[in-house]
Amino acid sequence: MTAVLDSTFPKVARLRKRPEFVLLASASRKTTVRGFLIVWRKNELQLARLGITASKKVGCAVVRNRIKRYLREFFRQNRFGIVAVDVNVIARRESAEMTYSEVVRELNSAFRQIGTS
Repeated sequence: MTAVLDSTFPKVARLRKRPEFVLLASASRKTTVRGFLIVWRKNELQLARLGITASKKVGCAVVRNRIKRYLREFFRQNRFGIVAVDVNVIARRESAEMTYSEVVRELNSAFRQIGTS
C-alpha cells in the first residue's frame, strides 16, 4: 500500500502559483540538456517540487501535453531521490520529437548536475 502512495504526484510536490514561478525565474541556477532548460533553487520544504513550462513554440497541444506527461511521470518515479529544490523544466522545440526513454536519459543527466542521488 505504501508503494502506491509513494508513487503519486500530490499537489504539495507541484509549483502551482505564478509567484512561485516568478521567484524561480530569478534563480541563478540553470542547466540545459537536449530539449530542456532546467531552472532550480533550494527550498525549505524538505521535498522537491516540479513546475513545467511548455509554450506553443514546442508544438500543438497534443505534443505539449505528451511532453508534460513524460516530465510528470519521470518526476513521480524519481521525486524521492531528488534533493529539496523547486524545479521548473522548460520544454524546447527539440523535446517534441523525443521518446520517453530519451526524456528520461536527458533528465537523469540534468538532475545529476542538480545534486540528486
